[in-house]
Amino acid sequence: MPTPDQTRIELDRARPRILELWWALRPLTSVIRFMQSGAHPDDEMSGMLAALAFRDGVNLSYACSTRGEGGQNDIGTEAGADLGALRTREMERACDILGMRMYWLSENPEDPITDFGFSKSGVETLGKWGHTRTLARFVEIVRTERPDILCPTFLDVPGQHGHHRAMTQAAHEVMAAAADPGFPSNLPPWQVRKLYLPAKSGAGQAYDDSEPPPPATLVVDGSGHDPMSGWAWDRLGQQSRAFHRTQGMGRWIGLAGSGDWPLHLAKSHVEGPDTALASGLPATVGDLAGLPGAGPIADALATAQASIDAAITGFPYYSAVAAAALRALEAIRSARAGCPEEAQDEFLHRLDAKEVQLGHVIRLALGVEAQGRSGEAFLLPGQTTPFTVELEKGRADTVDLDCVLPEGWSVSDGMLSIPADARPSDPYRSAYDPAAPTAPALRLRISAGGHRVETRLPFDMEPIILPERVVSVSPEAALVNLSGTDRSLTVTFRNLRPADASLDIAMPPDWSVAFEDGSARLTLPDDVATGMYHLPVRLDGRDASDLRRIEHAHVAPTARARPAGIRLRVLDVAVPDVRVGYIGAGNDRVDHWLSALGADVTAIGDEELQSDSALAGFGTIVIGIFAMRFRPGLVEAMPRLHRWVEAGGTLVTLYHRPWDNWDPDVIPPRRLEIGQPSLRWRVTDETAGVRHLADHPVLQTPNRIGPEDWKGWVKERGLYFAKSWDESYVPLLEMADADEAPHRGALLVADIGKGRHVHTSLILHHQMENLVPGAFRLMANLIAPRK
Repeated sequence: MPTPDQTRIELDRARPRILELWWALRPLTSVIRFMQSGAHPDDEMSGMLAALAFRDGVNLSYACSTRGEGGQNDIGTEAGADLGALRTREMERACDILGMRMYWLSENPEDPITDFGFSKSGVETLGKWGHTRTLARFVEIVRTERPDILCPTFLDVPGQHGHHRAMTQAAHEVMAAAADPGFPSNLPPWQVRKLYLPAKSGAGQAYDDSEPPPPATLVVDGSGHDPMSGWAWDRLGQQSRAFHRTQGMGRWIGLAGSGDWPLHLAKSHVEGPDTALASGLPATVGDLAGLPGAGPIADALATAQASIDAAITGFPYYSAVAAAALRALEAIRSARAGCPEEAQDEFLHRLDAKEVQLGHVIRLALGVEAQGRSGEAFLLPGQTTPFTVELEKGRADTVDLDCVLPEGWSVSDGMLSIPADARPSDPYRSAYDPAAPTAPALRLRISAGGHRVETRLPFDMEPIILPERVVSVSPEAALVNLSGTDRSLTVTFRNLRPADASLDIAMPPDWSVAFEDGSARLTLPDDVATGMYHLPVRLDGRDASDLRRIEHAHVAPTARARPAGIRLRVLDVAVPDVRVGYIGAGNDRVDHWLSALGADVTAIGDEELQSDSALAGFGTIVIGIFAMRFRPGLVEAMPRLHRWVEAGGTLVTLYHRPWDNWDPDVIPPRRLEIGQPSLRWRVTDETAGVRHLADHPVLQTPNRIGPEDWKGWVKERGLYFAKSWDESYVPLLEMADADEAPHRGALLVADIGKGRHVHTSLILHHQMENLVPGAFRLMANLIAPRK
């Protein structure tokens, strides 16, 4: 692991000042505002956006409906709202690279606009999100941002993700709704001038558009390279996209240039032929002078444009850029001050953007640098921490630096103080602007050549404020299996704040608890009923929060609080007497849940994976989700595992995707092909009926699987079902979404030699995290050895 200083050096090296200045100049060339809309973080068309930003100077924003809570996680075990908080941070870093403002329709983890799982219907999606709520939030975003152009990322066609279809439908509706004075909102109406759709299919590994795309009416040219960095536009886009690491994004595209991006003009409120994105729109500050009402400020706009041109042609000479940018800023301020009232709706947001952009150009051209860094990433209300500020004034006459802080925060004598009543940080903030960071931030007031410029910079490390009453409860979710003899559960408590708080657990009256230092032992009565129990943990008799600190090297840290307590599932599951080996890659906790159920589970290390004798000590081996891709040495060890199966072992492979190094002829003991795109090989309805196709031991022993075991599932049944398989395999289940042909590739079993291979695409790992009883009963059967 690199040290913090090494990480800072690496980041510093990646953004040299000359390149930063070049990219800061690009937005000065345009006043066009382009909004992309999508359903998830990572839906954005990164390569096209990079070309629009770094070549054409277009002002970018992204309106995203959900935080991607229902997505997969290639780098950790965060799921649900915790994953949403992590993907929010990833999206913000992706925006940093593109200089793109971010808006979320979903405003908190309880928002009905959520990634509830895969959907095949836009109508279903809007029904769950709330059509009225979705459109109202979209209108608010459009009226705040005031884009000239709106462009969804996917088409509203069968075969496409229902979330994508819903956002494309909403994009059509928001064109009229945002411009309607009668639409309820506290913001003035705004007419988006053009709506474009992608003129290419969204089919691929996940989706399968069943209708052809509309004809291209315009093509965004992808040829050429950024003249300063030498990178093609798609390469720049991938530098942004690579921050979506939870989704496995970031693709090396080679040294060739980018492809083109065809678009279809779906709606237009401008006149004339549409031969370019700028057609019918004012493209530059100078073009604004030709708009109605611009007469009184036309000269100031012309001066600003001439000065912007001079700043760009002055590059790479810092002093020439600074002088011209200062003149441009003076002219922009003059135009803003003199803007007639009837023209303000069209002008002021564009002029405000130019003032922010010029502030960054001037700071970079003058060589002004500032950094502010908190000594700790996580702070409690009432806590203080060292705070370091560094300032280099460059060629500015003077630079006054202070901190823009949330209410009650203070910085004094190198210490950052958080008030006792500070509100916890929001892991789901609803908007983000890399060019204009909100508090906490550094504010620089720069004086140069008789001009004053104000600009903001984010803290190098923004402290995360935790809730006032916090206790880390472990486990937060637990099992008591009545088939065993133990009716007790040990719970540990860490990070108690206040440290001297009195802790108690709300339990049924016939349960008992014995507290020891930092832990408690809960004992359940012998006749306890099966079911789900929620046991709140309180501090000083008041509600407390449990906290998930979310830290990954590629993004800033964040945290999500939830009510402190224990979710306890009491169930009755027969567990086979077999030694189970688990080969995971950190993407699930199936080994944990099998142990909690009472199974004898051991994690198989790298050395054991390479040893026939070590593997021989296990009766069953379970391979966790995505492990073929993320567990080093596993693919190479598969021939050894095949021999182990032939000798009598039971191999269970959990849900994998085709690109997880799953070679259908090499990875499984007999040929087994995983279907794609996933939309065609999944059942998204978690309540979909399940038909048993055979009275197989896997469905009979040691637990008889029946209709009750398919109740209470969450999110979906499964995905990436097997598409075809060797005749050795027996399909055990049949299921389907409404009005679709049934799938039989969710659970396959093959007796091979003296052993057995079980492959399932059911999302059992997710059901176990949600304490679904049927998932535990079925998983116990899967690990049972062949008799």
